[in-house]
Amino acid sequence: MHRSFVNKIIICVVFFVCIGQNISCAKNSQEVKKSESVNVVSKNNEEIEKLGRVLSSLSDRAKEAIPNGSPEEFLSDLHAVLDAEKEFSSTDLSPYFLIDKKHNVGSDYVPKNLISVKQNELWNVSRNDLSLREEAYKALEALSKAALDDGIKLMVSSTYRSYSYQEKLFARYVSEDGLELAERYSARPGTSQHQLGCAVDFGSITEDWDETKMGKWVYENAADYGWSLSFPRGYEDITGYMWECWHFRYIGKEACAFQKKWFSNIQQFMLEFIDAWKNS
Repeated sequence: MHRSFVNKIIICVVFFVCIGQNISCAKNSQEVKKSESVNVVSKNNEEIEKLGRVLSSLSDRAKEAIPNGSPEEFLSDLHAVLDAEKEFSSTDLSPYFLIDKKHNVGSDYVPKNLISVKQNELWNVSRNDLSLREEAYKALEALSKAALDDGIKLMVSSTYRSYSYQEKLFARYVSEDGLELAERYSARPGTSQHQLGCAVDFGSITEDWDETKMGKWVYENAADYGWSLSFPRGYEDITGYMWECWHFRYIGKEACAFQKKWFSNIQQFMLEFIDAWKNS
C-alpha cells in the first residue's frame, strides 16, 4: 500500500475531528444542524479509522497492490459492493465468502437452489452432472449469450463439487503426485471454491487455454458479467495454488470493478479485505 494513501487516511481522520470540534462550538440556534453534522462527521471518521485498521491488517503484498487514492472514494466503492451483496440470496453463503487454505466450510455445506448446467444452445458441457447456485447460473447465461454474439460458444468443464467429491479427487491426486505437489493444484475438501457453487472451470483445463480464442474472449469480457479469475500467474504464495487460467469465480460486477480498481485485479486480496472489514 503506497505511503501516500495511508497518509491520506490519517489526514482525513484529523480533518474530520477538527470539523467536529468546530461544529461543537456553533451557536445554540444551530443546535439541530450541528447535531446532524456531527453524526455524519462521526460516521465518516469512524469508517476511515476502521479502513486504516483493516488495511494495516493485510499482508505486505496486499498493501503494496493497493494504489494511491482517496479514502472517501475507496469507501464509496466498498459500500457499492456491500450494497450489491444484498441482492444475493440471504439464506446462503455470500459469493464474497472467503474460502481458501485457511478458511473452509463443513462437509455438510451444500449451496441452496443449485441449478443443473446441461448442454444447450448457450454452452457446451464436458459432463452431465454439473450445477451452479442461482446467481452464478444467471451470470453464466449472460456471459455465454455475449460470447455467442461474438461467435464463441463456451465450454463448461467443472462447476459445483460436493465435499465428498473433492475429498475423493484430492486423494486421487495425492496418490498420483504426492501430497506436496497435489496441494499446489488441488484443494483439500472443504476449502475449494467449487463447493460454494460459484466457480466454473472453462474449456480444456490446460495451461494454454488462455491463448485460445475462447480463453482470450473470457479474459477480456468475464468481469463485465461478474466473473473473476481466481488463481492468477505469479500469485501462488498468495492464493495457495498454481496459476489456473481456466478457473473463474462469480462475485458480481461491482466486486469485479472494485477488485480491478483497488486491488490490482487480484481476487484474493479483495476477498481478504472484505472478510477483514466484516469481522473488524
